[in-house]
Amino acid sequence: MEQFFTQNSEIILRLVVAVGLGLLVGAERLLVHKDAGMKTHALVSLGSAVFVLVSEILIQKYANLPGLNPTMIPAQIIVGIGFLGAGSIMIYGTRLRGLTTAGGLWVMAGVGMATGFGFFGLAFVATMLVLLILILVNILEKPIKKISEEIDHPIN
Repeated sequence: MEQFFTQNSEIILRLVVAVGLGLLVGAERLLVHKDAGMKTHALVSLGSAVFVLVSEILIQKYANLPGLNPTMIPAQIIVGIGFLGAGSIMIYGTRLRGLTTAGGLWVMAGVGMATGFGFFGLAFVATMLVLLILILVNILEKPIKKISEEIDHPIN
């Protein structure tokens, strides 16, 4: 068992980082009471990392096989996440809900892909920027929404 972990330490690290970064963003979503929380974001990030690792392994194993294009696997992650994100977007009356969740899932797929390729710096910076956007912009939006509501519904 120890040999397994030793031989696969880089792969394990990539997967663990993907999960950790997904959990971070998912925790923020959970704190603001959104449906897609820690598990969803961690799974999207992990799944993307797994698919990237599979494509890397295919490159190593079948490098000389004519017609093989392992880059098609990471490319299809984006398509698959599009379907997942689309399912999180709902219309309630005149309000559209779930766009931020869909965007968060989409970017976490990118973070998972970055960790799968071993680009930890890129994945970490992207995750910090996602959290900055979700937290800081949420704080900045509150007074803007209040002003907007006052304009739409003046108190007279």
